[in-house]
Amino acid sequence: MRKSKIAAVAALGVAAALALAGCASDGAGGTLELAGKAPAKSSGSGDKGTITIGFLPSWTDGLSTAYLLQDQLGKLGYDVKMQTLSDAGPLYAGLSQGDVDIFPSAWPEVTQKAYMDKYKGSIDDLGTYYDNARLTIAVPTYSDIDSIDQLTGNASKFGGKIIGIEPGAGLTAQTQKMLPAYGLDGEYQLVTSSTAAMLTELKSATDKKQDIAVTLWRPFWANSAFPVKDLKDPKGAMGKPEGLHFLGAKGFAEKHPDAAELISKITLDDAQYGSLEDLVVNRFGEGKEPQAIDAWVEKNAGQFDWVKK
Repeated sequence: MRKSKIAAVAALGVAAALALAGCASDGAGGTLELAGKAPAKSSGSGDKGTITIGFLPSWTDGLSTAYLLQDQLGKLGYDVKMQTLSDAGPLYAGLSQGDVDIFPSAWPEVTQKAYMDKYKGSIDDLGTYYDNARLTIAVPTYSDIDSIDQLTGNASKFGGKIIGIEPGAGLTAQTQKMLPAYGLDGEYQLVTSSTAAMLTELKSATDKKQDIAVTLWRPFWANSAFPVKDLKDPKGAMGKPEGLHFLGAKGFAEKHPDAAELISKITLDDAQYGSLEDLVVNRFGEGKEPQAIDAWVEKNAGQFDWVKK
């Protein structure tokens, strides 16, 4: 469904230090500190005021949907400011304080539930655009391992390691819970650093047809770019599937009813989301996200241009 370019991996250190929108850090958020962050970029006519979208550019689902919202809200007549941050904690805090108006592609049901519990009552849910997001442990398709429980006794195949992403990611925390559930904590070490580093190791191993176990998630373009398969999770230790949501600052719908109505209409299935992320991340790349959105809307013959013209 996604025709991702493996060549995109070469740009991991720049455009795709990829961490899943669903892979937010657990724990307290703190305040929104914009110092040291990229300044907000804006677009749109501004006839209806300003809406600030806060997102983490390294999380490609949020990156893709942020620029989709920028396009659609700009067409409604809003001046849309794009505010980049580096972690989910400050983003949730800023959203709860009204410093950011929208958080695209949040994972509030399971992966980022701690944040939602902390800021309950000060954040509005504007809608679910994708309903089958999952955290996974993946191995190459040529591996004879098909289930997480089969990792037991096979640590030597994988060098006793599961290659993970950022230490503070929700995916990392969930994997740490999974290991003792399957009795793997004595055999395997969860190696964390960054998503870019994980993907680099994944590419190296699959190029050489070597065994490797990594933490992944869906939806994510790497599932199509590399020959990988999700391991079955009979104990459900990696968590249940969850929805990807658009979150708003408290009172957003009352302040911007037409924007909230538009956002509530946006829903994507696997193929639709996959083509969006592929264009934004792989085919156009960093600095050309608006052009990627234009191409996606045009490709879909206006089917997903939610602004009534």
